[in-house]
Amino acid sequence: MSFENIRLEKGLYAGGDFTRALESADPDINYKGTALEGLDAYQRQLKRFDIKVSGAGSDTIEKFFQTSDSAVLFPEFVSRSVKQGMEQADILSDIVATVTNINSLDYRSVSSVPTDDEKSLKTVLEGAFIPETSIRTKDNLVTLRKRGRSLVGSYEALKYQRLNVFAVTLRQIGAYIARSLAADAVNVLVSGDGNGNSAQIINSATGGTLAYSDLIALWNSLDPYEMNTLIASPDMMGAILNMSEFRDAAAGLTFHGTGKALTPFGSNLIKTGALGQGRIIGADKNSALEMVKAGDVLTEYDKLIDRQLNRAVVSCTAGFAKIADGACKMLSV
Repeated sequence: MSFENIRLEKGLYAGGDFTRALESADPDINYKGTALEGLDAYQRQLKRFDIKVSGAGSDTIEKFFQTSDSAVLFPEFVSRSVKQGMEQADILSDIVATVTNINSLDYRSVSSVPTDDEKSLKTVLEGAFIPETSIRTKDNLVTLRKRGRSLVGSYEALKYQRLNVFAVTLRQIGAYIARSLAADAVNVLVSGDGNGNSAQIINSATGGTLAYSDLIALWNSLDPYEMNTLIASPDMMGAILNMSEFRDAAAGLTFHGTGKALTPFGSNLIKTGALGQGRIIGADKNSALEMVKAGDVLTEYDKLIDRQLNRAVVSCTAGFAKIADGACKMLSV
């Protein structure tokens, strides 16, 4: 079936993934070796209706609503623009070890809290008992929070707005959501997920001033985990960047050339206002945190398709759970 003959309807959004539903009716593999190779099913539909969503020749919102079929594409445009904003402001990919997608609002994570003796895999003699590591479900459910914004405005007021300009606003909404999710993640790293697993606090030896020796103490405390991520409040970020140990030629060249800060430990250094002043989190990104999502970015498609843009909601529901308690420590200065 040609992409130009696909019947578009609201039901394609019912499963929560419009592009996947569209792909099942119009598989990408059918276009291998053609001029349309590289476009996904949604992008082929934009081409079908000659809708340009970016660049100097971008169309207006009105272009989506010229036919009932093309109107079905508008919520996906909104969702994709919001996701772009989330990706641009994303720090979760540098914090989260794994992402779990669920189809309900209830989720109970698992945990394993090995003793120091259990962390060492000793030699097992022939016929001897093999030591066990217990994995159990946590007592409390993961708290999921819905983050989102409302699109307020009538179709009549927005129909002549260029799509590339409108997308800027949508990307800003995505950035707001991403920062809120990051704040939730940092809060769980510090305070725990409700199962008595808040981060162990290491106090600065100098009291009120960050010293290189404090970072070494934080690094040592994570053993046997690797401190590959440092999350710092803005004031602590400045303190780290001003350390003489950081200001060597190679580190300075990298920072000034790319804007990416390196630490003497090779950790990924992340700045966030979600941490209070004088705080630094040292974590093993591969073991510390699980992100739980109830679906992807959700757009209330009925209101958008029917041209009733009054308070159409774009949202994302997610929560966080700690995996290995010892994979995260906090330095308090």
